[in-house]
Amino acid sequence: MQLDIREIATVGMVLFAVIDIIGSIPIIIDLKSKFGIIESEKASIVAAVIMIVFLFAGEELLKLIGIDVNSFAVAGSFVLFFLALEMILGIRIYRDEEASSASIVPLAFPLIAGAGTMTTLLSLKSQFHTINIIIAILLNILIVYLVLKSSSKIERMLGQNGLGVVRKTFGVVLLAIAVKLFAANVKGLFL
Repeated sequence: MQLDIREIATVGMVLFAVIDIIGSIPIIIDLKSKFGIIESEKASIVAAVIMIVFLFAGEELLKLIGIDVNSFAVAGSFVLFFLALEMILGIRIYRDEEASSASIVPLAFPLIAGAGTMTTLLSLKSQFHTINIIIAILLNILIVYLVLKSSSKIERMLGQNGLGVVRKTFGVVLLAIAVKLFAANVKGLFL
């Protein structure tokens, strides 16, 4: 086991920025008003299971279709780059279909464990120890659970301007991480 607090902190920050649960509070509140109660426990557990399963099975899936981890990590850096641009500039590049209910589907997937999170997990796996990634996933799921439980209070506390500042700050962090992931993995494409 290669437990490393710095790795856990780094991976945790990356996942926190990608999941962007604070920035998703307006979406969560909108879902709550449209469809009633949000099942925080169920959404958090399903998202954790999806992320951990993909962390282990994702690489095998890539091998099955003939893609190496470096290529996926470089592609993932582009996804992170565009997610960061969305967060910083306040634009939507990718649009999901409208949710039909506030069940597991819009919350656990794709809101919490979406395409960006899946790409990020495999990209991180190429640079960090798996145990540290799992711990970071579980810490993020705990944060997600707490945010889902208290989304109305957080919105009142931060206000629209506060949410905007948090979103843009994590957007810049995510942009820097995207550049680092690209630089670390692009060399592997040509070796």
